[in-house]
Amino acid sequence: MVFKMKKLILAISLLTLFASILYAQADDQITKTSLSPEENQKIIKKFSDLESIFRRALNNYSFKRDAVVQTLGFGAGQITGEYHRTSLFTFDDSGKKYEKILFFPMSTLTEISITPSDLEDLGGVNPFALEPERIQYYNITFVGKQKIDELSLYVFDVAPKVMPDMKSGVRLFQGRIWVDDVDLHIVKSKGKGVPEDKKNKYPVVETWRENIGGKYWFPTYATSNDELLFSTGQTVRMKVRVRYSDYKEAQATVKVLDDDEEQKPTPTPTPAKKP
Repeated sequence: MVFKMKKLILAISLLTLFASILYAQADDQITKTSLSPEENQKIIKKFSDLESIFRRALNNYSFKRDAVVQTLGFGAGQITGEYHRTSLFTFDDSGKKYEKILFFPMSTLTEISITPSDLEDLGGVNPFALEPERIQYYNITFVGKQKIDELSLYVFDVAPKVMPDMKSGVRLFQGRIWVDDVDLHIVKSKGKGVPEDKKNKYPVVETWRENIGGKYWFPTYATSNDELLFSTGQTVRMKVRVRYSDYKEAQATVKVLDDDEEQKPTPTPTPAKKP
């Protein structure tokens, strides 16, 4: 998710620092091993192909998304503001997304604001991490293997080869993915959307997927507990919780409408304007 500060401040964008902080603790649980170049490319191609299948399959499902964003005070960590939005989503045959808002009280956030492109991250970069048609934009580096519960997983670090310009509207993923070593589907991701600019910061989001209907691995839960740091010294502490539920396969093309007017497709992500 993108969080836009209401004051013009400079963002810290040291990628190496981000990577070392994000993964230092997780690295302790990873067994260092290696793959041959052939094995590495075979695995990457397989989970990329599966991502294409999962994304196309999602066009035939409706689902509910419940998103909560909170800012927290320092010290006791009391809630200082909250944004809460619950929606039902469907897709048409072309993949356009339609949203019917079910619950959306007035936001009480004061330190940050939520934009349409922030919400778009919740449906793209954060839960799905890699867009198959943009796989060539990434450096994907094998880290090792890790066992989580009963799953034996390959671990890959993912970063853009070239950071896109904010004005392009292109959103890419920077972080880590966990891939099942048998079926080669992504079961977990942890990272953030990029690029960032002077007015926007992005939290690190951890997303888990589950097998839906015995066929597809869709996101079901995403969480973040992060601090956005700025070069001015200003810090915003936040929590994010997103639940994806009630996946139902549609029998025909469906467009969800409000009671008296059509819901427009979710806008294509665009850079946030200067407040």
